[in-house]
Amino acid sequence: MIKEFHIQTPGQDAFIDITDRVEKIIGASSVKSGVCAVFVPHTTAGVTINENADPSVRRDIIKTLEKAIPNNAYYEHSEGNSPAHIKASLMGSSAIVFIQNGSLSLGAWQGIYFCEFDGPRRRKVMIKVISDK
Repeated sequence: MIKEFHIQTPGQDAFIDITDRVEKIIGASSVKSGVCAVFVPHTTAGVTINENADPSVRRDIIKTLEKAIPNNAYYEHSEGNSPAHIKASLMGSSAIVFIQNGSLSLGAWQGIYFCEFDGPRRRKVMIKVISDK
């Protein structure tokens, strides 16, 4: 079964911690061991796993992406959001996390982030919890 939730993103670029929402879905699933797939069905948004202890890391990632993929460069795509498509492709549209003892098996400093590059928008996140039994 696939579960989903929605996010209203606050601005053009944002990294939103969704770790707790994913954990709640795993808890409700009763799966103790397996994998969790997180999928973002958007071409201008993505998902990544990175540090969740220091918010400056998220800001640094956004700033670096903005420098590498500037909004004011010439792009052929007529909608004007090519930078968002490129950033989303670099982040990726999915992440897989192991489940152990009924919880995400993330590192001590890791969190799961929804990555917005063309907001503000209402976005969807899809979660598939798969038991290894």
